[in-house]
Amino acid sequence: MGSPIAGSARPFRVPLAGSVSAAEACLLLRGDDHPFALTGAWAGGGALVGSEPVCVADPGEDPFALLDEQPPIEGNLPVDLIGDESSTECIVGGGWFGYLGYRLGALLEPVPPSPPRPVPLPSFALAFYDHLLRLDADGRWWFEALWTDDRAAALTDRLELMKARLAAGVRAYPVRVGDFEPSPPGAAGHLAAVESCRERIAAGEIFQANICLRLDGRWKGDPLDLYARTTRKLRPRQAALVAGPWGALCSLSPELFLRRRGRRVVTEPIKGTAARLDHGAPSDLAASAKDRAENVMIVDLMRNDLGRVSEHGSVEVPALYEPRPAPGVWHLVSTVTATLRPDASDADLVRASFPPGSVTGAPKIQAMRVIAELESSAREAYTGAIGYSSPLAGLELNVVIRTLETRDERIWLGAGGGIVADSDPERELAESLMKAQPVIDAAGGRLVEPRGRTRRRAPAPRALTGAADRPNPARGVFTTMLVSDGAPENVDAHLARLGTSVAELYGCELPGDLEERIAAAAAAQPLGRLRVLVGEGGRLVEVQTTPLESDPEPRLAALAPVCLPGGLGPHKWRDRRLLEELEERLGALPLIMDSDGEVLEAASANVFIVEEATLVTPPLDGRLLPGTVRARVLAAAPSVGVSASEEPITLERLAAADEVLVSSAIRGVDAAILPGNRMRWGEVGARLRAALRPPVALGAR
Repeated sequence: MGSPIAGSARPFRVPLAGSVSAAEACLLLRGDDHPFALTGAWAGGGALVGSEPVCVADPGEDPFALLDEQPPIEGNLPVDLIGDESSTECIVGGGWFGYLGYRLGALLEPVPPSPPRPVPLPSFALAFYDHLLRLDADGRWWFEALWTDDRAAALTDRLELMKARLAAGVRAYPVRVGDFEPSPPGAAGHLAAVESCRERIAAGEIFQANICLRLDGRWKGDPLDLYARTTRKLRPRQAALVAGPWGALCSLSPELFLRRRGRRVVTEPIKGTAARLDHGAPSDLAASAKDRAENVMIVDLMRNDLGRVSEHGSVEVPALYEPRPAPGVWHLVSTVTATLRPDASDADLVRASFPPGSVTGAPKIQAMRVIAELESSAREAYTGAIGYSSPLAGLELNVVIRTLETRDERIWLGAGGGIVADSDPERELAESLMKAQPVIDAAGGRLVEPRGRTRRRAPAPRALTGAADRPNPARGVFTTMLVSDGAPENVDAHLARLGTSVAELYGCELPGDLEERIAAAAAAQPLGRLRVLVGEGGRLVEVQTTPLESDPEPRLAALAPVCLPGGLGPHKWRDRRLLEELEERLGALPLIMDSDGEVLEAASANVFIVEEATLVTPPLDGRLLPGTVRARVLAAAPSVGVSASEEPITLERLAAADEVLVSSAIRGVDAAILPGNRMRWGEVGARLRAALRPPVALGAR
């Protein structure tokens, strides 16, 4: 990309008159594009706010490499502007501001695909700003810039605009934030994940892993007001706001990930938490062998990460597990310092250290594998980093914890903790909720008491014990429909679901001529299976058809329960390696269950049970595929004499049902059976199969 601004830049700053507080500084940006705000200890303390960037990074760019794409600075800067390597305060002027999401770790290390993503955000959002507003630690306002002749007129206009906004003051508007509760599989799933993590520690696979609980809610308002409200109440050390067309992050983080000034690098990992008391630091936290051991493990990890890009012998630990206050809690915080090698850049430093060790575990790569397998929903920005890389001020990033992530009316918050050999699942759940509570309170929301806390683990073997990982989204998605009499069935529903997947996963639309291509392919196949396959990046690969035999006999599908945290999600993946491996291993159709003990779906079919005169199927909560035949079955239920309901189904409930049914686009409705169960075809299943015009061979929905 090269420098985002033409030619070299001159540091520029002028004082401004204004009395807007650090917490309200973000409100000066109302209505602007791509606003950001950093408040707390950033660059020596106060606030940095900016908007209207010179350029916005393309999603296809390397975000780490961008950190090094800086304009050359004219002349030698005086110490009073740039400070020295031991100071934190200096002119910032501009640079790259934004976030690096946790999922970028997969670009750096061999990490398996993540669990389902309930509300996807971009893997990163970075923009280059050549000016910003600065409130320093003494309460003085400044306009700072990376001044260039090409941008002189635009910068002059921005300076005058910011003068006027500061003189006029700001106004905050209310935000409405609702209840937060654990996303499925909820508290029970978190308890099961912690217990599974302990088992893997006992087996010698890892020493520690950070396991996250996700809390979901709804909200309305402007992210600027949400950030102003929460930072005013909590005053965290490394608070940050990043907003754009994709949504917003309101980070109330207490943790410094990396700060580079000159060649000096500092990281301050947090590990060890206790409830905040009214008097002093709690002695039990400072003396806790468990919390100190957790902290030391992460300190060693961070020493190793920094050592990869630092001068030999320069990595030091000047402070080890010091108790520090944070909103609602006390933490143990350590400080690790190093001297960056002359040939190492900001990109090298971040690549060597990302994602932060305090929110992954040790050893880091294997801990990230465990996280991908045990957590039930993917992390977005959470446990990544927010901050800046400046040609004047160096690099400063926080750890994205205690962070409200938003897209449209959805809002969510991740909270977790380091799991070690002697972790207690109930206490770990309580610690996660304790960390989340002050953030939710400050936002004006309510933390709903988790339900189902006593249910621990699904009575089923783990799905991810073989060679296959979760489905890889990069391999694409597909849909399969029945062709009957030369016409595809339910084509509108299939294309609507496929189009939703392509838009959400790859940010593009299906080709405009796709329906015509499907009709032409179907016309050449009187009875058969038609598949539309979409490849990596949303590229349409092909429309293919295969012939099918007519008039199949009703089939009894054998089901074998298996536990996959978070399920397969709402997309139909082309990567079927895990499902094929499970079917071969189990000798039956895999019955996917979540870690809370709930049945989700079969590997290639939606699942129903019949209880007297009621047809029940699991709800569409983001953990299972919205099968096209599923909707038809529910709609047909009244016509065959039963009511329809969407409710959680446990394995015990399924085993006790009058009938178990599975639905697919090719076969329609079939009966199913669990091992040891004598169930056969029942009346409801037979009537539903007839109502849907039974098609042909098991395999798709």
